[in-house]
Amino acid sequence: MILVTGGGGFIGSHLVNQLVKAGEAVRVLEGPGADVRHLPIEAVEVVRGDIRCAKDVRVAVQNCRQVYHLAANPNLWTRVRSDFNAVNNEGTRNVLHEALRAGAERVLHTSTESILAGTQNSEQPVEELRLTDENMIGPYCLSKLKGEQEAFRLADSGAPVIVACPTVPIGPGDHNLTPPSRMTLAFCQGKLPAYLDCQLNMIDARDIASGLRSAMNVGQPRIRYLLSGVNMRLVEWLTIVGRLVGREVPRWQVSYPLALIVAYASEWASDHLTGHMPTATITGVKLTRHCMHFKAAASQKYLGLKLRTVEESARDEIAWFRQKGLLN
Repeated sequence: MILVTGGGGFIGSHLVNQLVKAGEAVRVLEGPGADVRHLPIEAVEVVRGDIRCAKDVRVAVQNCRQVYHLAANPNLWTRVRSDFNAVNNEGTRNVLHEALRAGAERVLHTSTESILAGTQNSEQPVEELRLTDENMIGPYCLSKLKGEQEAFRLADSGAPVIVACPTVPIGPGDHNLTPPSRMTLAFCQGKLPAYLDCQLNMIDARDIASGLRSAMNVGQPRIRYLLSGVNMRLVEWLTIVGRLVGREVPRWQVSYPLALIVAYASEWASDHLTGHMPTATITGVKLTRHCMHFKAAASQKYLGLKLRTVEESARDEIAWFRQKGLLN
């Protein structure tokens, strides 16, 4: 049996589908209110529980030889900031420890490229970097770092724990609309009047899922396997998407200072008035000041990762938006 925490999410759902197609017995751990109807329900076992509850995790990991840990709060903002630490750090600790205690042969922790902001000038390969709290931008990044640090601590002690770090996921199937998909959909709908350009790395979520499977099977502990695709600017992504939906890139490019002011105002309104996701997040804007371009040849070669083109990912993402009635 293979367990996937967060198996109903963007990357998790692709991973679950790939595992099922490979003939694996799959169990998914998802929260009580999470929608899993897009999963191959007839072929997977769904366990409802909260990774913040060790007892729930203990039930889910029983008799699992491999555990993929993807469950997290990826939204960069939450009204209760302590939720980031509770889910992304303490929840991760629960999954890693309970999986090992239950006798799992391999455990894979999914990190995030957001914690790598500001590391481009490091002389060490990204696969070998060990980061500190001082490098982190905001509570989301700090919580994800804490979870990764625990994974490395266990790996350093000899535990079979692997760490994989995807960059920005694109492509079809983001039922929960994580930040990159929300931004792309807003642009396609004509609801993005301006943009803040940034340097990022994009990879199809289906390729991330393939990379996670490879890391689980051949990866070594104590290494951060970087699952990255194409280095590009946001304006380049919008241009590719715009050609497919017949839209021009927004005329206005927002400056960083103005974007940061908007983010502070948006978060204040969300915190004190609406409770809804802000238009812009402080962490998201601050991350744009860093070049998030990466060299992942070592990870790609070791894992045998073959990537789709950005154009194919864009076509499939837009087709999926239309299929779901999100875009005419």
